[in-house]
Amino acid sequence: MEWMERVAKLRQWTRSGARAPHKPLLLLYALGRFRADADGDLPYTAVERDLQLLLTEYGPPNKTTPAYPFHHLVNDGVWEVRTDRGPGSPGSGVRDLRESGATGRLAPDLRAALRRDPQLLGRLAGLLLDLHFPPSLHGELCEAVGLESEPVETGPFAAARRNRDPRMRERVLVAYEYRCAFCGYDGRIGALPVGLEAAHVRWWAFEGPDDIENGLCLCSLHHKLFDRGVLGVGDGHRILVSQSFVGHSAAAREQVIALAGRPLVGPQAGADPVAAAHRDWHTREVFRGEPRPAATA
Repeated sequence: MEWMERVAKLRQWTRSGARAPHKPLLLLYALGRFRADADGDLPYTAVERDLQLLLTEYGPPNKTTPAYPFHHLVNDGVWEVRTDRGPGSPGSGVRDLRESGATGRLAPDLRAALRRDPQLLGRLAGLLLDLHFPPSLHGELCEAVGLESEPVETGPFAAARRNRDPRMRERVLVAYEYRCAFCGYDGRIGALPVGLEAAHVRWWAFEGPDDIENGLCLCSLHHKLFDRGVLGVGDGHRILVSQSFVGHSAAAREQVIALAGRPLVGPQAGADPVAAAHRDWHTREVFRGEPRPAATA
């Protein structure tokens, strides 16, 4: 099986559109470490903290452990684990991985392929990002794992995947009258809007459709906070702000904390509001922790 196809078909736990990016995050991390040191190993005890931070920052809101992908990624043929006793993983238990001296690395055939074709690493990373995370997070994820942040062309394999609708951005911005649905920002340079983006509520990577009822017009700041789970949309199309968010400046209070409980700005009459199913998915799979109570005047 070709490496792009194998990585695209990583076996993951799935149920009702739930996010399970554990293996993709470990593989991105391993690719970044390979880029820095192609011959280096990854002892579980040395990388556990890094992997836990990645899962906390970019994984689903529920508690999870890096031991799960460290053990199970072996089954996909892209990763190997050895212990003090020899080849093979001791299991997915944290204590077993720590006490057995478990060490992981990319599978030998994959390492050889990466050495033969230096461009393959970028294509694999681009594929993982495209399949599992929204574009607003790609740059910071690359930085977090030590990969180049430039967009990567994934070649002919990309054509076989679901295509985005190029009209999505314009349709969503028109529906919200070129205003951020959270703060009302409506900046332009001449006739062109600037700093306004079409955000998918249910991520495109998780079968989110390119429809107005799955879109929000957001400014760049609030788009990033929405995709990071700081902001959400609750019942009555009111804004959710995570209690996990901390900000002491006046800007943080005014642009984030004060939004709690406010109604969305838009969409205009006749345009579909965000569908409940997509709101619920975002609240379940992306939004962090509990919402703050509505801000008081």
